[in-house]
Amino acid sequence: MDNEIKTWLYDILQSAKEIESYFDERYKVFEEYKKDSKTKRAVERNIEIIGEAISRILKKDKNFEIENAHKIIGTRNRIAHGYDKISDDLIWSIVINHLPKLKAEIEGLLERS
Repeated sequence: MDNEIKTWLYDILQSAKEIESYFDERYKVFEEYKKDSKTKRAVERNIEIIGEAISRILKKDKNFEIENAHKIIGTRNRIAHGYDKISDDLIWSIVINHLPKLKAEIEGLLERS
C-alpha cells in the first residue's frame, strides 16, 4: 500500500478514536450531546478530517475501496460549506451507527497493509 494512503488511513483512525474518546467518561446520551457545543464542534471537525482523508485517498487511487466513501466525503463538504444545514441528529447517527463500522474497516485495511 502507498505510504501516503497509509498515512491518511491512520488519520481516519485517529479521528475516529478521538471522537470515541469524547464519550469515555460518560454514556452516549443524545440530549447531553445536543447541549454540549464543544463536543459537537470537536466531533464535526473530526468528521471533516475523516472526509478529507478519504477524498485524498480516492484522488490518489480512484479504485480504493472504503464503504460509503462518497457519502462520508459529502458529509464533510456539508459540514465545511453548509454548516447551517447540519443537524445534530445526522451527526449523532454517524457517531452511533457508522463510526464504529468505519473504524473497524480502517483497522482491517491497516492490518492487511
